[in-house]
Amino acid sequence: MQDGCDYNCSFCTIPLARGKSRSHPIANVLADIRTIAASGVKEIVLTGVNLGDFGKDASGMRTSENFCQLLEAIERTGGVERYRISSIEPNLLTDRIIDLVAGSSRIMPHFHIPLQSGSNRILASMRRRYRRELYAEKVERIRKLVPHCGIGADVITGFPGETEEDFLETVEFLTNLDVSYLHVFTYSEREHTPALGIGPSIPPAVRQERTRILRSLSCKMSAGFLQRHAGQTRKVLFEGRNRDGMIEGYTDNYIKVAVPYTEAWSNRIIDWTL
Repeated sequence: MQDGCDYNCSFCTIPLARGKSRSHPIANVLADIRTIAASGVKEIVLTGVNLGDFGKDASGMRTSENFCQLLEAIERTGGVERYRISSIEPNLLTDRIIDLVAGSSRIMPHFHIPLQSGSNRILASMRRRYRRELYAEKVERIRKLVPHCGIGADVITGFPGETEEDFLETVEFLTNLDVSYLHVFTYSEREHTPALGIGPSIPPAVRQERTRILRSLSCKMSAGFLQRHAGQTRKVLFEGRNRDGMIEGYTDNYIKVAVPYTEAWSNRIIDWTL
């Protein structure tokens, strides 16, 4: 649906590997959705390398289409019962998109928004296109309009030049941020990236310790998010695989549910009390 990226973050090789940002026309995406829906699929995850940059043609030129228009077309057309946005950059997550998700019965209340660092100094060194204040504003708006929304964040630890103060600033920022879980990545060097010229390098043991701290924080966030929904009944789409006698599924707001395997529940959306 969307491939490539024009952002050139200092740690990333994706622009080298995948080329310029480009995407299929909305009409083609809707045709693919109809084909997928005919096969009995209940949920489609909208994916891309830089999904919010949807709307560029094969040559990388901007067209009149954008990601919000795609979501609006999906909302009108239907197709399957559930759609989920995989990941979207905070600077491309517009208020219009948040408003659309807030009022939709098909687009799931779940955002995964890459952060990478809670330090503005490190964000600038990473060549990210936002400051942490913008990120906090997006989370605040989502929570105001969709209190039950699942919100995930990507974070990188041990980026070159990340001081102890930078890391503690990230920890403090995340601790006060109302997100549901973190995907924590330990920085690793990649050839042909500008980050290789940034110093000083963070010792691997320090990187790993910072990763451990943030993954522990993520576990607390996930537990707290689940606790807030305890006793609520939410719709769970159960997957088809028998995993050691268990069947797994996800609520609309991305809480994982695992229960004893019941074949009749495979690929079905069931009301489930958490």
